[in-house]
Amino acid sequence: MLDIALLWEARGLILQGLWNTLWICLLGCLVALSLGLVLAALRLANPRLFSYPVACYVEICRGVPLLILLFLLYYGGPSIGLTLSASIAGVVGIGLYGAGYFAEIYRGGFKSIPKGQLEAARMIGISPWHALIRIQIPQMARLIVPPSTNQLIILVKESALISIISVDDLTKNATTIVNQTFQVIEPYLAVALLYWLMIELVARGGYALEKRLANR
Repeated sequence: MLDIALLWEARGLILQGLWNTLWICLLGCLVALSLGLVLAALRLANPRLFSYPVACYVEICRGVPLLILLFLLYYGGPSIGLTLSASIAGVVGIGLYGAGYFAEIYRGGFKSIPKGQLEAARMIGISPWHALIRIQIPQMARLIVPPSTNQLIILVKESALISIISVDDLTKNATTIVNQTFQVIEPYLAVALLYWLMIELVARGGYALEKRLANR
């Protein structure tokens, strides 16, 4: 039998962990989405200048685990004058890590747009920047929603790693409850349920956005 009373007594720690997980995930994903778009736009706007640096960044993100990046930011940062709190290191780590993947998702979306549209835009005097905002991004958005939703889900799940750099998120607070009560099933089951609910919200949000863009 599950000890529901234990979870009720520990609700403060669980809710605190949920709040920290939510805002760190939200800010980290916003950084990843925004930076990924900037990287993809730079790579496409001036391939000669930005293609190689952006490609290197993407390959580093693919090859370096998020946990190692968090260690470098939080524990290694002070050695080069970069001192971040654990929470901010979590936000920055998730953002930098996710940006590499989103840059490739955006690039694939941009590449799927027929070149004839951009050539026609240039012929009638539309600047590359306005073509990006008014032609490329609206069409790209419909194509990238499914892979972007999947990547957001991955980032939310991997955010559990921030507990290792002492962030009081769901995972760390659940471990604290286990250490205090010696009950393992209830705390981790509650955390698993909360992560599932967060991911379900992201998935349903992505599906709703995909459907809305398709109708438009």
